Amino acid sequence: MTGDPSSGSTTLEDIYWRQGYRRVAGVDEVGRGSAVSAVVACAVVLPPRLDGTVLGGVRDSKLLSRGQRRRVAPLILRTVIAVGFGAASLAEIERWNVRRATALAMRRALSRVDRVDVALIDGRPMPELDDLPCRFVVDGDALSLSVACASILAKELRDDLLIRLGRRYPAYGWDHNAGYLTTAHEAALRMAGVTPHHRRSFLGRILH
Repeated sequence: MTGDPSSGSTTLEDIYWRQGYRRVAGVDEVGRGSAVSAVVACAVVLPPRLDGTVLGGVRDSKLLSRGQRRRVAPLILRTVIAVGFGAASLAEIERWNVRRATALAMRRALSRVDRVDVALIDGRPMPELDDLPCRFVVDGDALSLSVACASILAKELRDDLLIRLGRRYPAYGWDHNAGYLTTAHEAALRMAGVTPHHRRSFLGRILH
């Protein structure tokens, strides 16, 4: 099944709604590949049988500009019946590894939307979530409207965090690179050093 979730075409939620599931959550994370700060996850539950055209313009957050995300985020928040955020801290990422920390952030996000019948999680299976009623979906943000919504809200929250941190550490460009290791970010690391917010486990080739 393919197609833009905002087009009104069939999405994964429609399949589960037709099977009688009412609380279908979409879950996505942001920041897994970043070298800075926390991983942020969001879980979104949409009203059953929602017409996808109500959320026109919603699609994978990576395909939207910051301005587009800012415009659509309030519409998402007015439409959902439940939304939950979860994060895994820098310390948790360094202690356990980023995959396990990402699963923890998703678990925390789901815990904040109360009961769900099924959770559609973007990406490949995570054994850390096997005890939850999950379905893992590669490219879920292109196939599930609720996952696309979760992607946008998670990115907005994490981008705001990185902008605030960036004001304290302006040399690294976190306001526009979100902590990912761009060429300019790597150059800043070599010149200005590592901050307390960097994931040292991500910086091996730069630190040596």
